[in-house]
Amino acid sequence: MTKNLKKLFAILISLSLLLALASCAASPMAPGDGPMNNLSGTVGDKFSPDKDDGLDAEEDAANPSEPGLDGERPNVQENPFVATNEQSVSTLSADVDTASYAYFRKLISQSGLSFSRLQTYGASFRTEEFINYFRYSVTAPAENQLFGVNASIVPCPWNSSTVLMRMTLKANDATTPVGNNLVFLIDVSGSMNSSDKLPLLKQSFSYLTSQLTAEDRISIVTYSGSERVVLEGCRGNDTQTILNALNALSAYGSTNGEAGLTRAYEIAQANFIEGGNNRIIMASDGDLNVGISSADQLKSYVAEKRDAGIYLSVLGFGTGNYRDANMEALADNGNGVYYYIDGMSEAEKVFGSDLLSTLYTVAEDVKLQIHFDPQYVSSFRLIGYENRILNEEDFEDDTKDAGEVGAGHCVTVCYELTVSPTAMSTESAWMTLDVRYKEPGAEMSMPTETFPIGKAHYTETLDEDMLFVSSVIQTVMLLHNSTYAPEGLSIAGILETLNALDLSSHPDRAEFRTLLTRIGQ
Repeated sequence: MTKNLKKLFAILISLSLLLALASCAASPMAPGDGPMNNLSGTVGDKFSPDKDDGLDAEEDAANPSEPGLDGERPNVQENPFVATNEQSVSTLSADVDTASYAYFRKLISQSGLSFSRLQTYGASFRTEEFINYFRYSVTAPAENQLFGVNASIVPCPWNSSTVLMRMTLKANDATTPVGNNLVFLIDVSGSMNSSDKLPLLKQSFSYLTSQLTAEDRISIVTYSGSERVVLEGCRGNDTQTILNALNALSAYGSTNGEAGLTRAYEIAQANFIEGGNNRIIMASDGDLNVGISSADQLKSYVAEKRDAGIYLSVLGFGTGNYRDANMEALADNGNGVYYYIDGMSEAEKVFGSDLLSTLYTVAEDVKLQIHFDPQYVSSFRLIGYENRILNEEDFEDDTKDAGEVGAGHCVTVCYELTVSPTAMSTESAWMTLDVRYKEPGAEMSMPTETFPIGKAHYTETLDEDMLFVSSVIQTVMLLHNSTYAPEGLSIAGILETLNALDLSSHPDRAEFRTLLTRIGQ
């Protein structure tokens, strides 16, 4: 009897091992796949692996089940044209994230991806993040307003039947808070063991450290399989102590992001500065695969802490197993900004020239609502912002979360419009832009700021801003294989437009042209 049981047991073990091996062979799992991978609820909404995944560019473009995409290619859900006689109002949350563009740049400049391969992952490139990476002409805010608005309407470069409208809002600069209470929440799991991850992360935070003062309080929390408090409440001018703590970090283990976040919020609360900037800056590749019981629960937790005055900004690093959707969702729910750091030049931009807008929020729950007059605008299409659209009634609902805008930040929104023949013969506004927001920490919104837009903003000739932004939009159209892209649209055609512009005073725009030149060859 005992001998038979032993024999049966051995057979069962053998069968289990064979099944496990077969399962592994049939269903390869990307490193770090787990319950947190689809934080936003969208399958495959992650940046793709780069050449380090061991796949040839041509093979990769043809392979719809590459590791890191959960075996499925995401579709791009573009905003459609809306007839104004059926719906004349467009409502959205302001967004100033730029991560998509920085990652696009890295995939070209450092990973050497071809345009056909980039198209394969077009859903990872959010149009509004490309647009908002660059700066455009903008009117300074009036004395009694937080935002200044510049609007421009021109014949649409890719559709002779429509016009293109760009609206750029610029927030006032803010008075520096009494101090920063910053918690660096740093992923030191094994997936961060790459030159473009933890080493670059250390350099980036070291650069931020050089901008701090004695009024600031700095803490460092790390997480891998467990969380660890490396530094707590250190004065910002104690530079060497902070640098020593950063330089001692090393990557190992699994990724328990939930435990790290919880501990970081505890530390932020313990060092809370009344009237200051209390913020967690989370740095990771987004591969949070241990300890997450519920994505919705995590987002609710982050939202609860933001309402208590502790915000969460997110910095993305690395390639290969990069989880874009996770990072965006956390920043969105945490009243923060989402950046991707592809090199020290971007780190110096985020923590240097953009420092105030990066750290200091001047307006919370910023909502935009455009009322189109059906007499003059027969249809509209919001370009990008697909995951930022709000219901019309959300605009006046102060309980509805929306985007945050930092000091001096600019927000650019573009629409493609069909205008009626009578629009060009009226002095009346074709539409009005309403801006609603809360002051930091407030529960009630400020009075709505209203800006009329119409024929006065229309011109037949495209200036450099409009030629450039239309080139950016058309590039993303190609990346998305957009149904709104005209027949014959090509990188070569876009480059022809860009090459005619004087970009000598716009190094960021010149860089964009260089990137397109590389993938257009």
